[in-house]
Amino acid sequence: MPKLIAIIDDEDDLRLAVKKGLENEGYRVKDFDRADALFKFLNLAAPDLFILDIMLPDTDGFSICRQIRNTPELARIPIIFLSAKGEEIDKVLGLELGADDYMTKPFSLKELAARVKARLRITEEIKTDLQPRKLVLNEEGLEVFAEGKKIPLTLTEFKILQLLYTRPGKVFSREQILSHVWSGEKEVFDRTIDVHIKNLREKIGRYGKRIQNMRGVGYKYEK
Repeated sequence: MPKLIAIIDDEDDLRLAVKKGLENEGYRVKDFDRADALFKFLNLAAPDLFILDIMLPDTDGFSICRQIRNTPELARIPIIFLSAKGEEIDKVLGLELGADDYMTKPFSLKELAARVKARLRITEEIKTDLQPRKLVLNEEGLEVFAEGKKIPLTLTEFKILQLLYTRPGKVFSREQILSHVWSGEKEVFDRTIDVHIKNLREKIGRYGKRIQNMRGVGYKYEK
């Protein structure tokens, strides 16, 4: 679903021009000319980004910004100020209150759309970083992490997981796994692989189910 942008500005022509411009860029837009209407809307839904004017008939954009940042459900939503107040002190205050960007009027719709796109991209990157990392291999450090927690593996277990995990969906025979892990040492039996994989599955928890036994052939890792 397209991202939702909330705009508050009491200049009707400007507000509607911004709305149309962002809609042409593929965004959904809700526009408001008063703070009370904006906050009534916020009781029902949260946008993906705010565009705030400063000088409004019933309050000012700084107060709105402060209220957004003090509301847990809204606090991480990016805010762009779009204002005729171009003094350095106004820009500094807006950013100190928690705004992510500040543009002065007159402005370019294309530049505003570019800044909106950039802020939304940064927000998505932050959300991704905050999510559990799932199963991650650090091949240089010979480390494995499951949802951010380090999993202690033996070198043999790590090599087996490395082989399977880095080639998801590919089936490896026991002979291929033996060759990768022990470099063809003759005294190692292929049933040893089953024991190590059993231990590996237990250590990596729910991800162990992704190591699948292809009966009569070998093993694969299914992401």
